[in-house]
Amino acid sequence: MFGYGDRVSYDTEALRNIYPQKSLWRRWNSLSRFQKNLISLTMVGVFVCVFIFVSMDKSSGLPGVNMANRLPDWRDQNILDLSYPNASNKFLGPLGPPVVGFNKDESVKRGDIRPLSREEEEEQIRVGEIPQKKEDQVVSKPKKLIFSGPKNEKQEAVVSAFRHAWKGYSEYAWGHDHLKPVSRTYNDWFTLKLTMIDSLDTIYIMGLNEEFDKAKAHLQSEFRLDINKDVNVFETTIRVMGGLLSAYHLSGDEFFLEKALDLGNRLMPAFNTAWGVPWADINLNTLKPHPPSWNSDSTTSEVTTIQLELRDLTRCTGINTFENAGAKVSEHIHTLQKKDGLVPIFISPMNGEFRKHSTITLGARGDSYYEYLLKQWIQTGMTVDYLKEDYIDSVSGMVKHLFKRSGPSGYLFVGELASGGSDFRPKMDHLVCFLPGTLALGTLFGMPQEHLRLAEELIHTCYKTYAIQPTGLAPEITHFNLQKDADSDFVVKSNDAHNLLRPETIEGLWYMYYVTKNTTYQDWAWEIFQAFEKYTKVAHGYTSIGNVKSTTQTKPLDKMESFFLGETLKYLYLIFADNGVEGPLDLNKFVFNTEAHPLPIYNS
Repeated sequence: MFGYGDRVSYDTEALRNIYPQKSLWRRWNSLSRFQKNLISLTMVGVFVCVFIFVSMDKSSGLPGVNMANRLPDWRDQNILDLSYPNASNKFLGPLGPPVVGFNKDESVKRGDIRPLSREEEEEQIRVGEIPQKKEDQVVSKPKKLIFSGPKNEKQEAVVSAFRHAWKGYSEYAWGHDHLKPVSRTYNDWFTLKLTMIDSLDTIYIMGLNEEFDKAKAHLQSEFRLDINKDVNVFETTIRVMGGLLSAYHLSGDEFFLEKALDLGNRLMPAFNTAWGVPWADINLNTLKPHPPSWNSDSTTSEVTTIQLELRDLTRCTGINTFENAGAKVSEHIHTLQKKDGLVPIFISPMNGEFRKHSTITLGARGDSYYEYLLKQWIQTGMTVDYLKEDYIDSVSGMVKHLFKRSGPSGYLFVGELASGGSDFRPKMDHLVCFLPGTLALGTLFGMPQEHLRLAEELIHTCYKTYAIQPTGLAPEITHFNLQKDADSDFVVKSNDAHNLLRPETIEGLWYMYYVTKNTTYQDWAWEIFQAFEKYTKVAHGYTSIGNVKSTTQTKPLDKMESFFLGETLKYLYLIFADNGVEGPLDLNKFVFNTEAHPLPIYNS
């Protein structure tokens, strides 16, 4: 007998004699055929299970996307685990993730945020709550900007229109995405208070302090981002993040930066792809990205029109993650083959390649790629050469492949290339009317003066799409005749005759007036504003209409898009300012994102 821990010796030679050893091969041969088959099948099954487990993206459930290999700079900066909405973490309160670099102790009231002490910041970096900033990165708080309100009758008229729209929103859609002014109810797309956030900087610029304070108070008490809702990454970035960042820069209120940071963290998992090309949609609570239900690819303009906002978020917080994610997309697309600088409208997040045979257009799904080439270059202090080069190449490609003249009057317009670039179509979306403004903006920063001549002709064409219609409002899509003996230059199909209160032509007119000081552009803008007043204004706001070709059958669509307040009325207000410059909004200091939210220009 022996007890636990007693030392026991064995006669190893005797054990060998009792239990002679067999080689593995001899043991295998001694098995029956059934046993051999059973073992073989078991081993194959284990191998297959291991392979599937390793190749599965644990975050999104999408095979082939390796979470460990994406954006290695996140791990370098010890960024907080992005699973925070469902995680247990002592630093996370009911309002989502903490503000980077600010104290979030429960004893500190919201809106009364104090900077972290050096010891507190080092402790939070140590435990992984906030990423470490570079030593040479200094983040300065913006100063509150002052706007004095309307200065002339036309600006007063635009402010009156805004107040009318805001009153309907406040009464029937407060806190929701969009107002339905005819039925006096609301529409929620993302449940992110789109109209309210899209309008913040418009309200501030117009000097409507009471409305601004009321909206901010509502957001402070009611705005949450940890909602179980799938949202579009692009739309959420340009409208919500852009609106919050702009409000932060104009007002200096850190609350808006806090919410922008929360949103930025929630969007980042969409970039978890091999090439950094983000998925189109993401759930803000589960943080699971995915393609849209109607398409497996992402849209080229969407993945390339988030960089201004992400870069600004980095410059405001000192966290490189956001700017790096956006820049990686632009840098990757810079390397892809294009048609003289022109890009197809779809790109795969899985392989990082453009979809073959997809359309090339400056309209829907293509437009703002070109806009953000120029605006990123401006935002970075004109220091990123490939952005400038790609922009110049793209304008040359437009002239070569997309610019045509209509018959019989010879209006310059921008068509599109179908079937991967081999089939020209004389079709121009209203969205294309952003281009004259972008071309004019470029000339302020040294782009060729030929770009301004092109802009002058294109903005005239855009204006004519309004002026020729009985309502004085442009359709969503215009087709052009190419025959010199045609009866009319413009063709508007019934399905294209709607007007969604879009801003692009007004945007272009503002840039043209800002650059040239030609008051003709103010006159055209006033004509369009009066048409909006006559045919889209209803008792409780403004509505999109279904038919611009009839003054008696406009077919109200019962929806006021957030961009009507965030862009259209803002650009109308700006164009009637002295020389087009409203207060401190100098285009040498600010660049407007594609949703008309002004963000500061940096030196690098």
